[in-house]
Amino acid sequence: MSQDGAGVDLETSLGYLLKEASSVLRAAMEEVLRPLGMSVTHYSCLELLAQRPGLSNSELARGAFVTRQSMNVLLQALERDGYVTRPAAAPVGKVLPTRLTPRGQQSLEKASAAVRSVEVRMLAGLTEAEQAGAFRILRGMIHSLRDGGDGA
Repeated sequence: MSQDGAGVDLETSLGYLLKEASSVLRAAMEEVLRPLGMSVTHYSCLELLAQRPGLSNSELARGAFVTRQSMNVLLQALERDGYVTRPAAAPVGKVLPTRLTPRGQQSLEKASAAVRSVEVRMLAGLTEAEQAGAFRILRGMIHSLRDGGDGA
């Protein structure tokens, strides 16, 4: 707690605890993805494309929580390395829909197993009911913040 009492008590701040959990989760994911030659952003991009083929650079950036510029650099590297394909010209407007290649799909399968192992480890101390409660609570928090609700 700050000395003047105006700050946030980090010991009891849910926001700080969530940020710490996010940071620890990301580090654990990076650790299992590194041997596969991937970062969390690389993995997120491939996972998004597997679930929603044809996403644009902007949509991928939003889904992976990075800037459009960062995603564009990543997509250029993924395309160069044969993990994704994009048309040379946009079929409609300016959007270049991106798709996984067989190499990208194969790489994603290994990465998904590695990431799932981290999630299993993270949830190991929780019962199924506690896991379901955690999902419900986190979704509620996200909904409240995105929609400007007051949680009441």
